[in-house]
Amino acid sequence: MSDGEAKVPEHIAVYRRLRRLFGNPELRTADGRRRRRAADAAASEPYGLGRDPRGVGDVLAGVAAARGWESPLARAELLASWPEIVGADTAAHTSPVGIENGILTVQCDSTAWAQQLRLMSATVLNSIAERFPAAGVETARFLAPHAPSWKHGPKAVPGRGPRDTYG
Repeated sequence: MSDGEAKVPEHIAVYRRLRRLFGNPELRTADGRRRRRAADAAASEPYGLGRDPRGVGDVLAGVAAARGWESPLARAELLASWPEIVGADTAAHTSPVGIENGILTVQCDSTAWAQQLRLMSATVLNSIAERFPAAGVETARFLAPHAPSWKHGPKAVPGRGPRDTYG
């Protein structure tokens, strides 16, 4: 954590994170919806263009856009379609953990898979940007398996520690 993040109280940080995840709250309030309907009604004509029935997909896309849900839905869809993005073989050895602050975090089975995906990160990020632009993924972090901690107790002695890579 940087010094700026450490000074922000926890309840403010939680509020900011939820606002980032679920979009603009002004579009979800009753007052905001009423203002939006009043603006839309002023431009509407009873038998004019655009009054034809629309498909369910178009209606749901409009609702998601009006409520500010496009980004969270795109992120969820990205995580669900991970095997299609990287391929079945790679997806068998990796799993996306989550997306936070524009960083996609991926857990790998071994350090070899993590290094290979780091080398392929430009290709993976381009594929994500083409298919899910609303997800807002800017970078990716590929994590190797977790090694056990050899620290026991409140104090630790500095040094190189065990010489194994665990993976």
